[in-house]
Amino acid sequence: MVSANNNLSEYDHSKAPGGKSIRIALVVSEWNQTITDNLYQGARKTLLDHNVLAENIVKFDVPGSFELIYAASRFQTQKFDAIIVIGCIIQGETRHFEFISNAVAQGIKDLNLKGKSPVIFCVLTDDNIDQSQARSGGELGNKGVEAAVTALRMISL
Repeated sequence: MVSANNNLSEYDHSKAPGGKSIRIALVVSEWNQTITDNLYQGARKTLLDHNVLAENIVKFDVPGSFELIYAASRFQTQKFDAIIVIGCIIQGETRHFEFISNAVAQGIKDLNLKGKSPVIFCVLTDDNIDQSQARSGGELGNKGVEAAVTALRMISL
C-alpha cells in the first residue's frame, strides 16, 4: 500500500505550481458525504494556498461515485484547466464495490485519454470507514491535498 508509511498531505511545495488564471472543477460525490466533504476541503485549501482564485474553483455535486464519470466528461468540454473527481467507495458485503470501483477507474482513465483537460482521480476505495477517515484528513493525511497538487502539476505539462 503506497500510503502505508506516507502522509498524503505532505509534499514539496515548490513542485506544485499555481496561478490566478487556473480554473479547476471539483466534482464531488454526495455518497459517504462526510468523507468526500473532507477531501473537497483539503483540495480546495491546497488550491487556494497555491494562488488559485476562489472564484476559479468550481464545485459540482453528484449523487454517487459512478456519476463522477459523466459529470467530468461534461466539464471537459468547458474551460477548465483540470477536473478533480472526489468520491469514496467502501467495501460492503456484495460485489457492487468491485463493479463501481472498476467502472469509475476505467471511466476516468478513458476521459484522460480522450479529453483536453486532465481528470484527477481522488476516489477512495477502502475496505472500511476507518481507512476512509484516515485518508480524508486523519492519520494518513488528506487525499484531496494530493489530488490538488497532482492537478496543478498536470496543468503545467
